[in-house]
Order: sequence, then structure tokens, then C-alpha cells
Amino acid sequence: MTGKRTLAAFIAAGAMLAPAAILADAGHGVDIGNPGDPKQVARTIEIVSGDDFRYRPSQIAVKRGETVRLVVKNPGRIDHELVLGSMDDLKAHAQMMRKHPGMEHDAPNQAMVRPGEARAIVWQFTRAGTVGFACTIPGHLEAGMVGEVQVRTR
Repeated sequence: MTGKRTLAAFIAAGAMLAPAAILADAGHGVDIGNPGDPKQVARTIEIVSGDDFRYRPSQIAVKRGETVRLVVKNPGRIDHELVLGSMDDLKAHAQMMRKHPGMEHDAPNQAMVRPGEARAIVWQFTRAGTVGFACTIPGHLEAGMVGEVQVRTR
């Protein structure tokens, strides 16, 4: 492995919970959905990650069962990311990122977006309720870089 750490390596080493994208949050029973089939995307939602540590929009509404493409854009000068999960999982992930700076992400519920780039997450939201999203780069979540997906039954 190169000098960069990967999420897969930490999972294999048991350093964190499995990605929220793959499993329900075992401690809280939160199911955030599943990686989506790009052929089944109902719509695309653009989210801008700003150097003011805010997402625009920070509130999104989807229908239960809907597959969406979240296109995360970074017009700023610093790295950002968007990670889908329960708020407890997102906070735990941010804490892990502080302990292991430079860790790369490789999970379907995460998009690392460097300055001037755009990345997409294709996701199917399978349960009504609230799914959080945040930038877990050290200091970003704490500065307020969070949002919510409201998954509605209609």
C-alpha cells in the first residue's frame, strides 16, 4: 500500500464501523438505503460544497424508494467531501478522520471533491425518515458542514 490510507484498510483492520452505506447503523437501527443503479436514477440533485463550510442546498427531499444522483461540486480552494449516514456515524467518521489525516475514501456513500471538481453519489433511499450528510474532513463537520435528506413516503 502507498503512504495513503484507505477506508478499506481501516475496515479490514477493524478500526471503524462498516460504512453506513453498506450496513444499517448497528447501534441505532438507522438504515440509510443502498447504492443505487445508475440506470434507475429518477433525478439529479446538485450540491455545492463551499469554503464557508456550508452545503447549498443543505436540505433535500426525496421519495422513499427513489434513486437519485447527488452531484457534489467544489468551486472553492480547499478539499471537501459528502458522506451519507446517521449523524452518529458521521460524527464517529469525523473523529476517525482526525486520528488518521490523509485517509482516502472508497465507499459508495462518500464523495471526496477536490477544488474545481465534481463527484457523484448514486443512492436509493429505502426508508422514510432523515438521512444526514456531512463533510468529515477534520474541522469541517464541527464548523457546520452538515445537511439532511428528508425521505418522504409521498
